[in-house]
Amino acid sequence: MTFKKRYLRVTNLLFVILLLVQLLPNQASKDPITAYTVWFAVGVEVIVLAASSFVKKIEGLNLFLDIIGFLYGLLIVWTLATAKFNLLNPALFPAPGQVFLQFVEDIDKILINIKSSVGIILEGYLLASAIAIPLGLFLGWGARLGNAATYISKFLGSIPPIVYIPYGIALLPTFRSVSVFVIFLATFWPVLAGTMSGVLNVEKRLIDSAKVLNVNKFTMLFSVILPAALPQIFIGCNQGLTVSFVLLTSAEMIGARDGLGYYVKQYSDFGDYTRTIVGLLVIGIVVIIISFLFNKLQRFLLRWKR
Repeated sequence: MTFKKRYLRVTNLLFVILLLVQLLPNQASKDPITAYTVWFAVGVEVIVLAASSFVKKIEGLNLFLDIIGFLYGLLIVWTLATAKFNLLNPALFPAPGQVFLQFVEDIDKILINIKSSVGIILEGYLLASAIAIPLGLFLGWGARLGNAATYISKFLGSIPPIVYIPYGIALLPTFRSVSVFVIFLATFWPVLAGTMSGVLNVEKRLIDSAKVLNVNKFTMLFSVILPAALPQIFIGCNQGLTVSFVLLTSAEMIGARDGLGYYVKQYSDFGDYTRTIVGLLVIGIVVIIISFLFNKLQRFLLRWKR
């Protein structure tokens, strides 16, 4: 790629505009702490320049720069609407610098809450997947049984898992176990339905070819049918992962004593909207990172499709 394509992009221009915006006079009643916005933008731009230097695929670089460009644009509008023109209520919408400063001050507390939330997600999600995928393979193997089980899973899966929280609180020893149980239910039914759908829709000629080779049932299920059903299984896994994040935050806001949902709920109750925004941004970042890693895993396991 040429120097222009790597370093003279709209994203780099937006970075310069963001820095110039910081030079405008402040009209906010509270100190917007502009220095933290500048340092954040400079840190991001260093990453952008490094990526522009080392990333070889133009498609991947374009996607990354588009995301960063959107971030710069958001910061420009956010800064103008708060610190520079004071268009928004400062109690509800603090300036970016105030949010970045609060993040730095609360970093230890935030890391503890991230560890709690991600741990609950992993426990419930992995446990549900480990049970739902083998069960879906065996149920979907028989067409008659699979069709009946599909309707049952749709019925049970349509019940919001969050309604089970009162029963979980009454039956399980800790609220963490209740949260894991909710994530388990949120994941189990979509993954089970996706697995059964994938098995039921495996091409018949593929199964007939395996039968000609006289493979046993175990090999048929896990070496022939499972790889063929993986695209549908990942659709169910994606649905379960998306719902899990929503339900975990909701569950933590109801009765947890740690976690990102608890962090947001605790400070919003006290009217501390700077920390509330910090919590919301951290939740979004965690979701993006986990989704990115999950998509990497999906592309690796489905690399044969390319």
